[in-house]
Amino acid sequence: MNLTDLPRHHGEFLSGSGPESDIVISSRVRLARNLSGFPFLSRANSGQKREIERIVQKAAAKLTEADLTYVPIEQLDELDRQVLVERHLISRQQANGEGARGVAFGPSESMSIMVNEEDHVRMQVLRGGLQLDRCWEEVNALDDALEERLNFAFHRKYGYLSACPTNVGTGIRVSVMLHLPALKLAGEIDKVFQAAKDMHLAVRGLYGEGTEATGDFYQLSNQVTLGVTEQQIVSKFGREVIPRVIEYERLARKTLMLHREVVLEDRIWRALGMLRFARQMSSEETMFLLSAVRMGVNLGRVSDVDIETVNELFIQTQPAHLQRINGQRLEPDKRNVVRAEFIRTRLAARN
Repeated sequence: MNLTDLPRHHGEFLSGSGPESDIVISSRVRLARNLSGFPFLSRANSGQKREIERIVQKAAAKLTEADLTYVPIEQLDELDRQVLVERHLISRQQANGEGARGVAFGPSESMSIMVNEEDHVRMQVLRGGLQLDRCWEEVNALDDALEERLNFAFHRKYGYLSACPTNVGTGIRVSVMLHLPALKLAGEIDKVFQAAKDMHLAVRGLYGEGTEATGDFYQLSNQVTLGVTEQQIVSKFGREVIPRVIEYERLARKTLMLHREVVLEDRIWRALGMLRFARQMSSEETMFLLSAVRMGVNLGRVSDVDIETVNELFIQTQPAHLQRINGQRLEPDKRNVVRAEFIRTRLAARN
């Protein structure tokens, strides 16, 4: 896989398919692991980090069925590292880290293995729509395959050991990316935040920890990993927590269509008009406008734009992707002009 080709394509999770995909953008299950006999990364020296990378890369290369491509992040420039962040293949922490580190991922980008992020190994499976059970099955199989080749740090009482205490135990982090524009428009989103807090869930933005929600996209994830099994976490999240939020959003959409139809349609068509005709557009404004259009498509109000195109634009209009697609580095003001032109081309009205 050629890294330079990534920006012009999208991963499987942006196809717009999968259960409940009108509200659930993606499901992800991630496992944190560390190699026995090595210090956590905060205490590891450069030589130890290099050896950890070598060992994990060698093990990943033997997973022939996964068809993984390994990318040494240490050798990438800032722009390419940011492309990987924007595609959810690596975290911002790993992109901005130091020393030997890398990521292995498959052709569909649904599976990836981060090496030397916060922990020695962080493996994840990312799927479109609400598919937590499938994500768990696939990442569990990946974990088993790696554990046949690697000796993970494990305590009989505490479970898998992690650099972060909140990951000790199962080391699992279950998260779902939700599109909740109606709850935001109806002024009900704070109730979701409070309910999430009461259930000990974390609410973050599009790129996880340390990011704020933009474009009505919210990432919900578990915070408890100790004292419960992986299956219990996945089951509760996928069968109780997320369905409740989906129900709230659907009710908010129905209420808006019944009682505030003009307000709803004005937001949708105003957003589409701006995207189709504006001459400059920031990343943040693009996210909010695409959010409204995405809702319009899913509600049947917009018929000449498909969900896959909208989902692609969420990624391709991000700063690093836009510059790679354009073939040159761009200052922010110039990016805004190029972004608007790119969007106009993609969303040109059909005759």
